[in-house]
Amino acid sequence: MHFTVYCLDFPNSVERRLAHYDAHKAYLQTAPITTLISGPLTQADGATMIGSFFLYEADRVEDVEAFVKNDPFNQAGIWQSIDIRPFIKRVDNR
Repeated sequence: MHFTVYCLDFPNSVERRLAHYDAHKAYLQTAPITTLISGPLTQADGATMIGSFFLYEADRVEDVEAFVKNDPFNQAGIWQSIDIRPFIKRVDNR
């Protein structure tokens, strides 16, 4: 099953985000679930990071929740909100 994870940062979190980026990136490599897509959300300028988006594949939403809960970005208090939703992929034009 697929799950989207949409995280928005607290305002003015770019510096803190960058300080924890290496730990976050390393943590993603340990995923017990499959990361299909991941990357930062940005402001309209396409450069200023304001959050994170992930598309995961997992058997249970609880597995995704547990993984996201322990992400260094979450542990550092960067994400103000986290929205996890089941997702049905209908089209994939990669």
